[in-house]
Amino acid sequence: MYLAQYPRRQYTEGYTPIEKLERLTAAVGGANIYIKRDDLLGLTGGGNKTRKLEFLVADALRQGADTLITCGGIQSNHCRLTLAAAVKEGLKCRLIVSEITPGSYHIGAGGNVFLYHLLGAEDIKVIPWGSDIIAEMEQTAAKAIEEGCKPYIIPMGGSNALGALGYVACAEEIMQQAFFMGMPIDHIVVACGSAGTYSGLLFGLRGNNCHIPVSGISVLNSQEVLQNRIIDIFTEIADYLNSNVQIPSEAVTCFDEYLGDGYTIPTAAMIEAVKLVARTEGILLDPTYTGKAMAGLIDLIKKGYFKKDANVLFLHTGGSPGLYANMSLFL
Repeated sequence: MYLAQYPRRQYTEGYTPIEKLERLTAAVGGANIYIKRDDLLGLTGGGNKTRKLEFLVADALRQGADTLITCGGIQSNHCRLTLAAAVKEGLKCRLIVSEITPGSYHIGAGGNVFLYHLLGAEDIKVIPWGSDIIAEMEQTAAKAIEEGCKPYIIPMGGSNALGALGYVACAEEIMQQAFFMGMPIDHIVVACGSAGTYSGLLFGLRGNNCHIPVSGISVLNSQEVLQNRIIDIFTEIADYLNSNVQIPSEAVTCFDEYLGDGYTIPTAAMIEAVKLVARTEGILLDPTYTGKAMAGLIDLIKKGYFKKDANVLFLHTGGSPGLYANMSLFL
């Protein structure tokens, strides 16, 4: 796909590595586990949102914006990386963060909350979980305009058609790496929250006539809600690119049984998965996204969902700063 026509910032030099997790594969048994290290992407702390922000921030700059506005949970990796991109570009940044537990946002919360302050967010507005966060961003933008600023709103997770181009590009990167490694990829597994990463990845594969199945492990929504959201974003990408690439609903595979009691709420399987990967591979996952996704991958392998000799690629979407806000879970 020809993405060079779209403005894009560059926050990472080269490709993120694909590594075989030899010791984890031996510990779990079954399929060969590989990992795509998007936790090593550029900007503070790395993570998948960096790819999306390369396109979103380029669009903000093209429009002459001087202030980025976005939203997320109190330990939002997306908010951290949007703020980091703003710092790198000399822009201001205002955040709207929502609390699941009242009073959980405070300077001593650690993790990404600490980084919001260290990176110098211009303003952080805390709202209750379930509030109309889109309306809150629009109100924040209106206030910024009144103050003489030129705001640019980035949706939660950077998950719109433009942001998803980051993972259309990533799909092409993965295909090139697999070719040069001489390694067929039989399946890809990724955490799914706002669904932009999955949608872009699937579009990039299908748009290049590559039919590697992608399984999403939900960390936020039910399987039905997530699948519908993915199809919506996939369609938005096709419209944005003026492409006739389509996706049958049966090609969208999601699992919600590893979500537990909800977004950010720990599960025993997540804790064990984070510990296992740390102690076999020296790689840090996070408690909200990749920990639950890895727990799902391990369980699917043990259930025989993948062939024993299959090469399964786990997309590491980052988020390790969240560990430092949840240290007691792992001690």
